[in-house]
Amino acid sequence: MKKIFRIFALASALAFGLTACSVEGPGVAVPEDNKTPQMSEDVISGELLVRFDARVSTILENAGVTKSGIGAPATRSGVLSVDEVLSLVEGYQIERVFPVDARTEDKAREAGLHLWYVVRFSEDASVEQVAADLSKLGEVSRVSFNRTLKRASAQKAKPLTPELVRQLTAARSGAQDPLYGFQWNLNNDGSLQNVLSADAPTKFLAGSDINAENAWKKCVGRPEIIVAVLDEGVDVNHPDLAASMWVNEGETFGSTVDADGNGYAGDLHGYNFVKQTGHITVNSRYDTGHGSHVAGAVAARNNNGVGISSIAGGDGSADSGVRIMSCQIFAGEYVGTLLDEVRAIKYAADNGAVILQCSWGYTSGTANPYEWGQQFATDEQWELYNPLEKVALDYFTETAGSPEGVIEGGIAVFAGGNESAPSAGYPGAYGKFVSVAATAADFTPAVYSNYGPGTTISAPGGDQDYYFEYAPVDANGNVIRDYMGSVGCILSTIPEWHTDSQIGDLDGDFYGYGYMEGTSMACPQVSGVVALGLSYALEQRKHFKAQDFIALLHASAKPIPETVFEGEKLWYKYVIDMGTNHANLTPLKQYKGKMGAGMVDAAALLAAIDGTEAPAMTFPNVTLAEGAARQISPAIYFENGSKLTYTVTVADQSVATATVENGKVVISAKAVGQTTAVVKGGSVEQKFVISVRKSDTGNGWL
Repeated sequence: MKKIFRIFALASALAFGLTACSVEGPGVAVPEDNKTPQMSEDVISGELLVRFDARVSTILENAGVTKSGIGAPATRSGVLSVDEVLSLVEGYQIERVFPVDARTEDKAREAGLHLWYVVRFSEDASVEQVAADLSKLGEVSRVSFNRTLKRASAQKAKPLTPELVRQLTAARSGAQDPLYGFQWNLNNDGSLQNVLSADAPTKFLAGSDINAENAWKKCVGRPEIIVAVLDEGVDVNHPDLAASMWVNEGETFGSTVDADGNGYAGDLHGYNFVKQTGHITVNSRYDTGHGSHVAGAVAARNNNGVGISSIAGGDGSADSGVRIMSCQIFAGEYVGTLLDEVRAIKYAADNGAVILQCSWGYTSGTANPYEWGQQFATDEQWELYNPLEKVALDYFTETAGSPEGVIEGGIAVFAGGNESAPSAGYPGAYGKFVSVAATAADFTPAVYSNYGPGTTISAPGGDQDYYFEYAPVDANGNVIRDYMGSVGCILSTIPEWHTDSQIGDLDGDFYGYGYMEGTSMACPQVSGVVALGLSYALEQRKHFKAQDFIALLHASAKPIPETVFEGEKLWYKYVIDMGTNHANLTPLKQYKGKMGAGMVDAAALLAAIDGTEAPAMTFPNVTLAEGAARQISPAIYFENGSKLTYTVTVADQSVATATVENGKVVISAKAVGQTTAVVKGGSVEQKFVISVRKSDTGNGWL
């Protein structure tokens, strides 16, 4: 089966990002008991994901199998019927899917996540037969295959080159950062039309952008807002990204010690779920630079005199700009699995992320089956064959954030897909999530973009097949190969070594930047706007429920002009490999009314936040493991909070104590129990509750 992972490099351009391989879709028989999974080509041998019945939870805990990760697997579950089935195959091991995090275990149990285990056994055994045998047991409620997430291309982003920089600079200069002038997705004034050949039709229309400059007049992003990037690793040392990385205080990058007790060691800036280490990697020759490219679109540092600007990258000061958490589910030639993915989703929720940036997903169920194969066509199919994926995403959308903070629940933003199909791919097409279609710099739908049912909003994603024909020519009339439609794609950060590996070292501001295209590039435009909007809501001390904020995002989108859907769009398939030999004319009327709510608009979202009545944020309740400590900045919970002096008192200091240090409330857990506390800023008091739980001992949640 053919599956495209479009990456704009010397041969092709990035579209959907990280694409999960084929799973069951239309026409697949539904098991009568909803317990037995279905086989497909991406199933991993010797592994199953099993949800136990809640009645045997205590048995599992007493057997000591609740650990997770490297060195954790046990050789018996304690559930006799399960052990009997698995004793017939060699190499039997079992471990909990999600490691115990003392801070959030109550929420995990409420969601039933503690009942999911991964069972491993010899690859010589029939995984289908073992699944069928386990599905018959009353102690087992669901069995699911672990599957690989696959990509079909290893081509990298197209880096900036001296010739390309010369062409662009001649047309438009930057105002905020050296390369800002080339970022039409942030500010499209139409001037990049000058980069195209003289006879090119208008392909850069003013306003075909996310309206960033007007939004920045109100807000530039806040570090309290964390965006989890589920993707390849993010280059944590990139000069335009390093200061935007989320920092897990107390952890040491790549350490084997889990300093904060969240179940993951060395996770200073996130975690590499593929290799089970805190080392975020970007230096394999199989890496594409995609994770760094996505991260740069959201939060590359603004006004730092380096490289590009971004949607929510601050104003150059240390305490501005949103933060990026790298949740790595691809690592060079090592592909992640469904198991890695769901662990990354829960990790993001438990460690403070409120936005899940997902430039990956499954092929649309309406894609051409001869080219793409069959995939999910309905919510019911996705729910049935990906129960653990759904439960993990539900956990994020329902438990991320807090009832007292800027947002209750999390927002998952997905790329809509790149099969030119008349519906979006899953999981993004599911109604609780945001699913993004891609547009070119003249509002027209990108030729690869999915559209129709499941699509909720559009954003700039680039369209190299549309811009290639009108590339500049040199003195001999030859197309400048460095150009190759790049200017019609999205410019962002890539790992610096990728630049050197493709074209040799570049000087100064142009090193570590490149072009990609696709709904996977449109997706972070929306994630960045959501992050900017939540930053502004935080500054206004307003509290939103996640679904209400999504509704505001869609309601504030700007309509795509009606004239866009007239006539036909000329583009060239396989343009990089075969030039303009395969011309295509796509009727634009087929997209009318099918690009979601319209084009994402950052300034309009901030204006909508201004015009929306919402409850005020309050100082949050705190849950800690015994012996742990937590710091909270109280300023965001009080009007004019940065100008106030704070005090804090705790009713029962045998349970916990609290002090104010350097403007932060520091809470230290002493003993298991619960107590009330009061934080006072100026003349205003806010009450909150401190709960102290016993930390995990390796035998479950006690």
